[in-house]
Amino acid sequence: MNSGFQWYLPPASSLAGPLDALWWAMVGICSIVSIGVFIAMWVFCIRYRRGNKNIDRTLSHGTIPVELTWTLVPFALFLGMFVWSLFLFVRINTPPADAQTIYVVAKQWMWKVQHPGGQREINALHVPLDQPIRLTMTSQDVIHDFYVPAFRVKQDILPGRYTQLWFKATQLGIFHLECAEYCGLDHSRMGGLVTVMRPADYARWLQGHAQPLSLAAQGDALFRAKGCSGCHGANASVRAPDLDGLYGRMVHLSDGSSAVADSRYIRDSILLPDKQVVAGYAPIMPSFQGQLSEEELIELVAYLKSTAGPEQLPAAGSSTR
Repeated sequence: MNSGFQWYLPPASSLAGPLDALWWAMVGICSIVSIGVFIAMWVFCIRYRRGNKNIDRTLSHGTIPVELTWTLVPFALFLGMFVWSLFLFVRINTPPADAQTIYVVAKQWMWKVQHPGGQREINALHVPLDQPIRLTMTSQDVIHDFYVPAFRVKQDILPGRYTQLWFKATQLGIFHLECAEYCGLDHSRMGGLVTVMRPADYARWLQGHAQPLSLAAQGDALFRAKGCSGCHGANASVRAPDLDGLYGRMVHLSDGSSAVADSRYIRDSILLPDKQVVAGYAPIMPSFQGQLSEEELIELVAYLKSTAGPEQLPAAGSSTR
């Protein structure tokens, strides 16, 4: 486990190496440019100082090649850095198609983790080695920030919406999880540990912490307990959209626009049903604001996602917000 202050943590994820390379390249180029500017400044200050009678002070012309050089060379260097960082930005925001989704709820002052199989953790996250992990995250109260320094991943977690990040751990061990956004009195104590395990050990850990119901099964039970099936089921008595297989589909709305039924859309439809009314249906659904916890909302999303076919699930790079 990494403990104490360390000015540099060895990279422990597939994204850490490229991010480190970009960082050191930026430091190197900025250092070279800065040193060059200061050297030129001191040379000119000394050479052309007041009182030096050995300098021809007549106005000089014909410096266009020099001016173009000191303008275009730094421009090309920093433009190259921009293009490099742009490609890296796209990469770190494009989860692989085979990424395993794990849900995180942040609250003052703890991390609550839910695995698809129903396993739950507090201030801890167990993941397998060399397996892409997509974290779908939301906050129960204020803005938090999920930060694993050794993985070089960092993402704000906002109340009222889902954000995501992904990583692939490449080193076994235990790594610190921090909150990188001031979130209140005990912000400094809001931490946790990420444990990277061999796939076989991770499978045994899941089995040892197995729950009677998976996350999707818990959502199915909640879907019925809250009366959702009475309106949205196949044999519903009230005319409402059938939600079976909804996840990932394009939904046409009453205002003429369309939306993809992702996690964000489902969450908003439960809490703010009048925000995006499906075309052909009356806005009669009541709001469940204040009646469901963030964990229960995640269970419902997991259930509806489980009813979708493989062709409806988001492709690599699609947002699950």
